Amino acid sequence: MTTLTPTRSGSRIAVVRGVRRKPYRAERRPGKLAYLTLAGLAVFSGFPIYWSLVVASQDNSVLGAVPPPFGIGSHLFENLDRAFGTVPFLRALTNSFIVSGAITVSVVLFSTLAGFAFAKLRFRGRNVLLLMIVATMMVPTQLGIIPLYLIMIKAHLAGTMYAVIAPSLVSAFGVFFMTQFLREAVPTELLEAARADGCSTIRIFWHVVLPASRPAAAVLGMLTFMTAWNDFFWPLVVLTPEDPTVQVALSTLASGYVQDYSLSLTGTLIATVPLLALFGILGRHIIGGIMQGAVKG
Repeated sequence: MTTLTPTRSGSRIAVVRGVRRKPYRAERRPGKLAYLTLAGLAVFSGFPIYWSLVVASQDNSVLGAVPPPFGIGSHLFENLDRAFGTVPFLRALTNSFIVSGAITVSVVLFSTLAGFAFAKLRFRGRNVLLLMIVATMMVPTQLGIIPLYLIMIKAHLAGTMYAVIAPSLVSAFGVFFMTQFLREAVPTELLEAARADGCSTIRIFWHVVLPASRPAAAVLGMLTFMTAWNDFFWPLVVLTPEDPTVQVALSTLASGYVQDYSLSLTGTLIATVPLLALFGILGRHIIGGIMQGAVKG
């Protein structure tokens, strides 16, 4: 029910009876508890890295003290020199950069291509092929080590970087991840408009799909690089001790009758720095993709 209420200017305004307007509420800001919780999580997450730096900068004789030291010592450069002198660490870093970089570029490119095909192209057997690709994720990697090693011997690739790179050029997880992302990120109408303008499928992928998949490609690239960088078992099997990757070199530093914690955590600190640098480079794209999805929602 409405009534007409006159105003000073003589006009009338309709007022609805029985309907209450919700009072305006200011945007609620996080309280002190939220900030304290986030600060605690940040300290908890960053403490292992700080502790690695502390141990890497100390001598083994100091580490057995009670209470243990929590400050940065003066033996960091000495331990770095020992780490690079004990194992071919510079060679291991170079090998890991080559392997991880090649695998990351290949996985992101081929996974985006396959994801575009499965998400937006129509062809017979599309769902069956995607299901078969996803099913390969259920097979443990260790079951294929012996056949894969025999293949590398037949191909004369054993003991080379190609043997580490070749089996990981495409990942089933990457194909499934990019397929799910491109189904929602790229409208079908946009592809049809590009075809109407005379674009081929390759040009559509390069100029339309690839820019739209940048946030997901950044996430997939970071996960792939971390997986390849931290891989230990397959490089240990197929490479020689004189030409290792970072994780194989770290296992050599940790071996021995007496554990040298300063030396081991010095190598761990060196191996962690590239991952932190990678997150610093790709973090903006990852957060931008998350915010983009939040705005769309």
